[in-house]
Amino acid sequence: MFFKQLATRESSLSYFFGCAGKRKSVAVDVLAGDEQWFVDAARDADVPISFVIDTHVHADHYSGGRALADRVGAPYCLHASNRGVVQFDFEPVHDGQVLDVGNVKVTVLHTPGHTLDSVCLLVSDARRSDAPWFVVTGDTLFVGAVGRPDLAGHEREMAGMIYDSLHKKLLSLPDEIEIYPGHQAGSACGAGLSGKPSSTIGFERRWNQALSLSRESFIADLTAVIPPRPNNMDAIVRTNLGQPV
Repeated sequence: MFFKQLATRESSLSYFFGCAGKRKSVAVDVLAGDEQWFVDAARDADVPISFVIDTHVHADHYSGGRALADRVGAPYCLHASNRGVVQFDFEPVHDGQVLDVGNVKVTVLHTPGHTLDSVCLLVSDARRSDAPWFVVTGDTLFVGAVGRPDLAGHEREMAGMIYDSLHKKLLSLPDEIEIYPGHQAGSACGAGLSGKPSSTIGFERRWNQALSLSRESFIADLTAVIPPRPNNMDAIVRTNLGQPV
């Protein structure tokens, strides 16, 4: 298995990983303008890009996912809840679906809360073990923080969804599972993010304060102080939905 993390603008983190032996790969959360980096990384690894996935419709940056998918002839994947919401064709993915990336298997976890369509990607490498190795957590779980709940409105309802997604989908994973989030310190998509670009479920379970709270305390804490909205958010969201700006 090969794995690359790209630190890019807006304190965002993108990912490219896959199976060199069976020549399959995945690009995750590509920013507009970074498409060539993924094309070059795929060329260097001598693999085609098999899937391009956005963990949700982003509000803080323009997505390059659809442009990359069109360029390399790969499916562009979003959670199925985006049917009838986005104004373009995409490959819908569902909770529990397993994507075949050669020896690498990617299990989709629907984790609504930051947005209704948020997903995390649980990854295993059969050449090492059938057990999961790491999870790409998008804007659901960060190092030292969790995603903000207000971008879609209904802050308390969405905060409750984040709590349920964290405790039912992510904190049920073994402590040794590595986490790779969608952002690091400086992002507008959460408060209190660490500058460290990875962690483990066990470390976050122990030291991420939000994860130790009761559901009601979590909701109250997450909605008490809402960070400023991302710059140009409305235009970014419309563009990422395929709507006219």
